[in-house]
Amino acid sequence: MGKMKTHKATAKRVTVTGSGKLRRRKVGLTHLQAKRSSRTQMRNNNGSMTIAKGDEQNMKQLLGL
Repeated sequence: MGKMKTHKATAKRVTVTGSGKLRRRKVGLTHLQAKRSSRTQMRNNNGSMTIAKGDEQNMKQLLGL
């Protein structure tokens, strides 16, 4: 049987932390910023977040982990 291939689209969007958790970038931050002018709303949308527990097993399989 051949090797398991990494799903490249998932690999570009998801990173694995040192403890093995999966992190992803938050959505909706690349355009239409004028309507999100409040500092609180922008601060809450900064950075990345961990992947939901229900999706984690599927993502790890796609990444070949």
